[in-house]
Amino acid sequence: MDYVGLTTKLLHSKNGSKDQHGSPHTPIYNTTTFTFHSTADVLDVVEGRKSGALYTRYGLNPSILSLEEQLATLEGAEAAWAFCSGMASEAALFTALGRKGVICLGDAYGGTLELIGDQLPLLGIPTYMMLGSEVERLEETLKKGVGIVFFETPTNPALEIFDIAEISKLAHQYGALVAVDNTFASPINQQPLSLGADFVVHSATKYLGGHSDITAGALMGKKDLLAQIWPWRKNLGQMIAPEVASLLSRSLRTLQVRVQHQNQSAAMVADAMQKNSKVARVLYPGLSDFPGHALAKKQMSGFGGMISIEVDGSAEQTSKVADHLRIFGLAPSLGGVESLVTQPSTTTHHGLTPEERRRRGISDSTLRLSIGLEDPRDLIADLEQALSTI
Repeated sequence: MDYVGLTTKLLHSKNGSKDQHGSPHTPIYNTTTFTFHSTADVLDVVEGRKSGALYTRYGLNPSILSLEEQLATLEGAEAAWAFCSGMASEAALFTALGRKGVICLGDAYGGTLELIGDQLPLLGIPTYMMLGSEVERLEETLKKGVGIVFFETPTNPALEIFDIAEISKLAHQYGALVAVDNTFASPINQQPLSLGADFVVHSATKYLGGHSDITAGALMGKKDLLAQIWPWRKNLGQMIAPEVASLLSRSLRTLQVRVQHQNQSAAMVADAMQKNSKVARVLYPGLSDFPGHALAKKQMSGFGGMISIEVDGSAEQTSKVADHLRIFGLAPSLGGVESLVTQPSTTTHHGLTPEERRRRGISDSTLRLSIGLEDPRDLIADLEQALSTI
């Protein structure tokens, strides 16, 4: 039977269905190695003639294999690899397939900017850092023969929107692969592979995990391309643990209902912040006056749970607002069931110089809000009382 709904697919996929003992989900195989009946059986798995468990560091563990089927289903991908973190998935991708060069278009998580801008060049990998406003330079740089074009959409923290279909079409003309970090949007709101991208990257710590209790990453795409990344994951020791894989698999079952609730709540919070005199600017793709609203509406089915606001005040006053929030937790993460706030200049993008932050439009007065599952009326009241302190 072919299932239409994404959650139905996740709950009733081959590996997500009942096991031989009737469990509705794959149990935790906290096992490092697996035994075989014969050498021939070992070789069938080692040489890829049969799928099966072999060795957990390789990813050949039932808990991990089951999760990866769910991850592939989420993004409509041929296959998926699970990683111990989102940064691990990016590092494996870039080292395996980006050696001719990596273009980073627009803003990104601070760790990603450091990896591409600082670490990859130490390995002899050419890298090109472009602001979103410099997208017209993309074709010129592609002519140099780069391997990967990487970008987030929406971006962290300004929520800039890039046209996945147009960028993919252009990159493919020059033989480059396209990798989209879909962490902020989640697969519920956006499907980059269907728009032409070759890879989707996730910090599964965020929306996919959704409960602030795991650290994990995911990479989805075509089997033949992912096969080239597999040895890097294996030999760099980037494998997810079976216990974490099981927790992530659990979380995926509620992803759709969580994200849809967060979409609705974020829209209400963004609208309220636009009306607050202490807020100079609200960045949220769902707002009709947001610069990328039309494009977001075209390629997204929901606008997400992330909002950035610019406080009408100094860096110190902005910190004061963050410090006076009672419901929002002050923490550098996102995508969980609880709402979080962070001042990017002090956390996620603190590693950038003040000059680079200014160049990227990341103000010291910016607060990034991750909207959780609380009643949005309580979140609005919390923000309003904190803003009233300046």
